[in-house]
Amino acid sequence: MSKRRRRRRFSPDFKKEAVAYLQDSGKLLAEAAADLGISKSSLSRWRDQLEGVRDEEPSGESAEQELERLRKRVRRLEEEREILKKAAAFFARESE
Repeated sequence: MSKRRRRRRFSPDFKKEAVAYLQDSGKLLAEAAADLGISKSSLSRWRDQLEGVRDEEPSGESAEQELERLRKRVRRLEEEREILKKAAAFFARESE
């Protein structure tokens, strides 16, 4: 018989703090997830959920805060794009 892994539950506060850590640290998603002891997919999903909520709520941030937030998001998206480009090149070489 296989042992079933017990699903861990995280509070909404933990999720918010984890996403804040990811955004403030400037680390890659995988690095931040490893630091927090959670999976990359969980952290990514929480980030996407919180960004969706943030986009729907009226923002009280100043233009400078919004600019900084957007710069961090651009950096993160550029890092993710580079990872995907490297993965595509790797798999293209493997299929030859």
